[in-house]
Amino acid sequence: MPVAHEIKHKIKIPDGVNVTYENFILKVKGPKGELEREFKHDRVDLNIEDGKIVIYCALPKKKDYALAGTWKAHVNNMLKGVTEGFEYHLKILYAHFPMKVSVKGDKVVIENFLGERAPRYAKIFGDAKVEIKGDTVVVKSANKEHAGQTAANIERATKIKDRDPRVFQDGIYIVKKG
Repeated sequence: MPVAHEIKHKIKIPDGVNVTYENFILKVKGPKGELEREFKHDRVDLNIEDGKIVIYCALPKKKDYALAGTWKAHVNNMLKGVTEGFEYHLKILYAHFPMKVSVKGDKVVIENFLGERAPRYAKIFGDAKVEIKGDTVVVKSANKEHAGQTAANIERATKIKDRDPRVFQDGIYIVKKG
């Protein structure tokens, strides 16, 4: 692999999105919400020039390539989040005991899972919004990490232990991401 003398990722700022970068904190504001994240490193820089976000590193090492690529992915996710948002669809499946799923405050409450008396809880992470429509749970957020973590928490709350997974397939499962 030839060694480059610099890395320069340029990311175009979409129309209707306001971006500021002060004290190593990038703030992105758009129609779906507002996000902020810290981008601080000795060798990799982030700047806003001519309607573009520029990630720059002179004389990069292997780890600098990786970090610049990670920053590029984070910035793209922030821009997509404030313009389109992120949405996860989960499906409620049960064979014998009908589950009752509801949202109370910052938790998703799962009652009557496999006939259990005690309800199970899944934490709603950050600013994610959870909607329950029949046998479908929809998680929405401008922040990809908040939406993904909330969906994972809901899926994990219905994990079955000490039983044959071929027989007991009840649970709430992620069926669509986007």
